Formats: sequence, structure tokens, C-alpha cells
Amino acid sequence: MSRKHPIVAVTGSSGAGTSTVKNAFEHIFRREHINPVIIEGDSFHRYNRVEMKQAMKEAAAHGNNHFSHFGPEANLFDKLEEMFKTYGETGGGKKRYYIHNEEEADNHNGRLGTSLKAGEFTPWEDIPDGTDLMFYEGLHGLVTDGDVNAAQHVDLGIGVVPIVNLEWIQKIFRDNAERGYTAEAIVDTMLRRMPDYVHYITPQFSKTDINFQRVPTVDTSNPFIARDIPTPDESLVVIRFRDPKKFGVDFPYLLNMLHDSFMSRRNTIVVPGGKMGLAMEVILAPIIANMLEKRR
Repeated sequence: MSRKHPIVAVTGSSGAGTSTVKNAFEHIFRREHINPVIIEGDSFHRYNRVEMKQAMKEAAAHGNNHFSHFGPEANLFDKLEEMFKTYGETGGGKKRYYIHNEEEADNHNGRLGTSLKAGEFTPWEDIPDGTDLMFYEGLHGLVTDGDVNAAQHVDLGIGVVPIVNLEWIQKIFRDNAERGYTAEAIVDTMLRRMPDYVHYITPQFSKTDINFQRVPTVDTSNPFIARDIPTPDESLVVIRFRDPKKFGVDFPYLLNMLHDSFMSRRNTIVVPGGKMGLAMEVILAPIIANMLEKRR
């Protein structure tokens, strides 16, 4: 952990909704004139899109039907920890991007003078000088595996953890709408990822400083036949602080600011789902301001 070069990591499974937290942080960064370096977790995958399909086929041929982006074999956990460590010590390091679509390809090709395609990585490049903090968003921000311990370098860890049925519904709808996958293919992916989900994704949420867990108030008992995603107004958000004293959490203030919220435990506040974005900004803005004050 570094007071001079702080690292914020938002971690959650595929379909968990980490982009909601990312949007809240972007509002804070813009409003407070903070200059972050943004790191996408996908950039630390080991294989590009074509290579990953081939690696999955080879793993299956050897009897491994659980090879997935959730586990160590398909990721560069050591590189991720190295980047966190280097940034914390120097404010520098190396980063790259995984290109998700043609729009991103055009953007990076124009910036780098390359001819990369969707599903490929940009070359490693230096993190620019003068950033205020590092912001990571992805699957493995607080991962540990053998000698690798990325969590030890993170100053603020945020978990986005909807209950699993809601997470599956969100993933099914996203992968179908954005990627054209069939329901059967999406379920196969979930089953393949399950062992790595249990061993590498879930344990991170015991290390996070704050968890945001969305809980629907409508029936999601069979996520595979759901016709739509429960709306924010059809859910509650359970916000758990691992150590409220660490960040000086003022619960009376939060209860006053977030109408209809209540405390369910001494370190847990529950807010209406429609106020999730507001709750994130109200909670996170003073924490980030305090981190940057200590940095100065």
C-alpha cells in the first residue's frame, strides 16, 4: 500500500455490474479534478481472443473442462501484482489494453499507429507521469494465488457482488444482447467457470474494504427463464464495510443523506436500489479526498 501513489481496485465477476461503480468514480474524478490512470482487468488476460479459444480446446482435449478467464492459467496474475507494486513505489509501470470491439480498435490504432483488431492486445506502454492514483476495474483486483498477492498493494478495495441469481440474470441478458450468445452457450460458460469462481473470485470479497451487494425484491429463483433484469427500484443494496474506523465512516450522516436507508448490522447499511449510484458517491468521495490529502 502506498500513501504517495494510492491504488483503488473495483472487483467483481462477469455480469456483476462493476461498470456502475466505475461510473460513480468517474463522476468523482471529474468533479474533483483527479487525474487517474485507468487499468482494465481484461488487459491482464494471458491470451487474445483467438488464442483463448485454442487454449480452451487443448485444455478440454486433456480432460480440463473448467479452463476459464476466472483462473490463473488464463491470466497474468504475476504481472498484475508487479504493476500494482511498481505503481505504489514509483507512480510508474507498464499497462496495455484488451480491444473489445471495432470502435476501441479504431481508437487505439489511431493513437498508436497500429492495425490491431477486436480481440487483440495493444503493446505494453509506460504509465504516464503525474497521475494522482491508479484505478483498476476487473475480475482480479484483490486476487491471491500461491506467491502472488495483489491484494496487499491495494489501498481501497471495492467489491461488486449481486446475489448470484441476479448476477446470472445480468450476465445472460448482457451476453445475449451485446455478444449474440445463446442461452445454452451462456450456461455452459457459467458451468465451466464455476470452480475458478469459487477459488479465485469469491475469496476476494473477504479482502475488500467495502462491498456493494444488490438484492432483488422480486422472484429470481430461476434465473434461466427470467424475462427481464430486476430494476433498481425492485432491489435493495447491502453495503458492508470491513472496518468502518479505517475510513471514518459516519453512519448517522449516511442514514440522513440516503432516504429510507437503515442499518442491519454495526458495519452494514442497506439502501434502496435506486439510490445505489448516489450512495456510492456519498460514501466514496470523502474517502478518495482523504487519500489524496494524505498523498499531498
